[in-house]
Amino acid sequence: MKIRLVKESWDSIECDALIMPVFENEDEGDSLLVDLDEKLGGLINELKSTEEWTSKAGQISVIYRPEKLKTARLILLGAGKKEDYDSHSIRSLMVKAVRKVKGYNLKRVAFYGRSQVESKRAARAAVEGIMLATYEADDYKTKDRSKSFVEEILFVSGEELDVAEVEASMERGKILANATNMARKLVNEPGNRVNPSRLAQAATEVAAKCGLEIEVWGEPELEDKGMGAILAVARGSDEPARFIILKHFGAPDCEAKPIVLVGKGVTFDSGGLSLKPAQSMEEMKADKAGACAVLAAMEAIARIGVKKNVVGLIPAVENLPSGRAQRPGDVIRAMNGTTIEVINTDAEGRLILADALSYGQQLGAEFMVDIATLTGAVVVALGKVRAGIFCNNEELFERVWRASDQSGEKLWRMPLDDEYRKEIESSIADIKNVGNRWGGAITAAKFLQEFVGDVPWCHIDIAGVDLFKGEGNVNGPTGFGVRTLVEIVSGTGQ
Repeated sequence: MKIRLVKESWDSIECDALIMPVFENEDEGDSLLVDLDEKLGGLINELKSTEEWTSKAGQISVIYRPEKLKTARLILLGAGKKEDYDSHSIRSLMVKAVRKVKGYNLKRVAFYGRSQVESKRAARAAVEGIMLATYEADDYKTKDRSKSFVEEILFVSGEELDVAEVEASMERGKILANATNMARKLVNEPGNRVNPSRLAQAATEVAAKCGLEIEVWGEPELEDKGMGAILAVARGSDEPARFIILKHFGAPDCEAKPIVLVGKGVTFDSGGLSLKPAQSMEEMKADKAGACAVLAAMEAIARIGVKKNVVGLIPAVENLPSGRAQRPGDVIRAMNGTTIEVINTDAEGRLILADALSYGQQLGAEFMVDIATLTGAVVVALGKVRAGIFCNNEELFERVWRASDQSGEKLWRMPLDDEYRKEIESSIADIKNVGNRWGGAITAAKFLQEFVGDVPWCHIDIAGVDLFKGEGNVNGPTGFGVRTLVEIVSGTGQ
């Protein structure tokens, strides 16, 4: 897909669709609207007097073959109030606009950004929105598959711009959107298509394409490293565990401390012997969403050329019941020597993350961020709008919060008070893997905190935001976290 900055008048652009935002509180004398109304023969004023006027956020009206414009379609995109219009609005509104006309075989799409948002941010958000809208979770359909579309994206501006800066921002948006869509595609792969070995194979292919170093450990290496928690979870499946290590050396000093990203990679989660209910269990192929976010983020980090040393860690397992599976009441030993009483085998994600975080601590990390579809409790707390964030370091929290603001992926901080620690105290081991039903997302985070030592650390629980569940005409994985992880690593603002 090509992306291009076009410094021309909006009415002279030849394209299949020209997307133009309009606001609820437009000045009646706005020169652009006056000019547009004149070119459309008074249609704008006519629309304003009907229910078809599109200025409320998300409302869309398509005008076909506007006589004095060179576009095949003019898409008037309701942008809400001017004061609320920002880069996040552009991204989400572009998704809606492009999906609205998705079946129209568009090849060249142009976006007229107007001047409400800084040009480079507007251009990047527009590119991200258009490209995110092209994803469909229909890879295994043999009929009625969505057709690929949009070959070129034009960002139209009549202003004096720093062309190189805006084009670089658009390219960054393209990389981030491609990475997000790659994560979505991988999350959507069913358990019979992607198991731990195949996830490792996918990571190897990504590393080869973008210049990452990679190591993949099998069960002998895990045994040698003492990663008993990962091995305990994997025991119930015939598919062996894998531990994937991706490395990006971007810092001028190759010995600089790495930033460590950790993603939960449960390729299918039945709950083990603590079996989940049958209803919606098919969605448990998405329990690898954290791993996919880390893999995709590492690809984007490499393609952008972030000047930091970054290590991505993905513990990959399948959690199934069998005669070999771990049992409730078992005691296992994690890599750092901590003994864990397994109360619930469906609380397996925190077990595999325990070993991965222990290894990340051994790398001498500058800081660590883990991302995981960890608890249903975070969905109860925050619903499907925001992910939960837990952090043991204020400076890191501020960095993550800024990254979330830059990416448009919403987070909300949750507590890590020491009082919650008593809920995971065990009478026969150092800790147990679940507490009582109250504050479950917090006690899960407190469990993870046992394995980070003094390293600045942030845990992002994405259990409520990993999938679109019937919102409008969007289905499938969201790819949540990819863009935020990249912004965390790059320090945001790029």
